[in-house]
Amino acid sequence: MRTFRVGDRIETVDDNIRGEVTAVSPGRIRVITEDGFELEMEPQEVLLMPESDALKVSNVDVSRAMREKHGGQKQKKKSVKREKIEPPMEVDLHIHQLTQTTRGLTNHDMLTLQLDTAKRQLEFAISKRIRRIVFIHGVGEGVLRTELEYLFGRYDNVSWYDADYQKYGLGATEVYIYQNP
Repeated sequence: MRTFRVGDRIETVDDNIRGEVTAVSPGRIRVITEDGFELEMEPQEVLLMPESDALKVSNVDVSRAMREKHGGQKQKKKSVKREKIEPPMEVDLHIHQLTQTTRGLTNHDMLTLQLDTAKRQLEFAISKRIRRIVFIHGVGEGVLRTELEYLFGRYDNVSWYDADYQKYGLGATEVYIYQNP
């Protein structure tokens, strides 16, 4: 551990505080910061700055101070697993996207076609471990949206919410599929 003298220029290890030692006692030093605050610190909390240039602190000094502070223990790096943010799969359920013509189809037939497509795409996403799907259903009277919510409610591993308003407007629902690792 270093010994400090009155008048030494120091910098703290953890913060960007610089100052001058004004008093030294066993295990403590008193410092006046460049901002005029008076602080009392332990010697292992500060680094002695070189006389010639008060702003130069080498990496060796920093690593030595960190070793002293932590009692020679190596610090383990925390690994942060970052999840890739992948764009959601999009399924457009507008009837003109699903069939060439609506001639001869009743409203019930069109709704059934839309729901069968939604179920098939949801099952596909679950099997391929796709986490997010946006079902574009349009605004309309809300019949398709209500039926979709009923469909999603039959699955334990999904949650749904309104999709990004800026991108899809009010006529889309995003489904999140909880996958086991």
